[in-house]
Amino acid sequence: MASWKSIAVDKVEREHLKHDRFAEEVTHSVEYVAGHKKQLGLYAGIAAAVLVVGVGAWFYMGKEAEARQDALKVALQVQDAAIGPGSNPYVKSFPTQAEKDVAAQKAFSDLASRYPGKEVGAIATYYLGILAADSGKYGEAEKHFQVAADSGQAEYAALAKFSLAQMFAKQNKKAESEKLLRALADSPTMFISKEQAQIELAKVIAQSKPDEAKKLLEPLRTSPRSTVSRWAVTAYGDAKLK
Repeated sequence: MASWKSIAVDKVEREHLKHDRFAEEVTHSVEYVAGHKKQLGLYAGIAAAVLVVGVGAWFYMGKEAEARQDALKVALQVQDAAIGPGSNPYVKSFPTQAEKDVAAQKAFSDLASRYPGKEVGAIATYYLGILAADSGKYGEAEKHFQVAADSGQAEYAALAKFSLAQMFAKQNKKAESEKLLRALADSPTMFISKEQAQIELAKVIAQSKPDEAKKLLEPLRTSPRSTVSRWAVTAYGDAKLK
């Protein structure tokens, strides 16, 4: 979902505008991956990768945090590594997907255990959930997502809850998914906007509560934010609402 407005404004307005632009960037990243789920796996995880790589500097400041940031970069390089013979010395690669998965699991597990209660620890735990979910290990994924959701790091907790809601929906646990998405819509964050949560909620309840799903999507289909409107129109069509 995706974008980041003016400089000659007071602090409150600047913060509001920064939030809007960043929320737009999040929208674009999720929208892209949603169209490539087979290649990329659980798309909220990929969105998180975009967020971490793109705006990590917002969250890691000061000398003490540099080591954590460097460790996270190393783990993300493993996560983003190519598969196959490495021809570029500047691009990390692994001979097989299995070897890459093992390395990523170890990298994020180390971070989670070394930095509990820190942003890096919450990010790492979240990624462990993504790795487990993409491997079909839903019980393990749920545990990691729940730890990240309870971490106290609001932005990453929201991402974890959103991924958990998606995973529940995929398992046909619609009631659990609906509960999480309603809470996210009521308390949006920089990473998970109200619109994002509402659209996902509409998709989850489209069959059981079509009138409410339609009520959620109707105003979003004409949103001035083009990404939101396109996403809502797509969800409306996919749900076959009338």
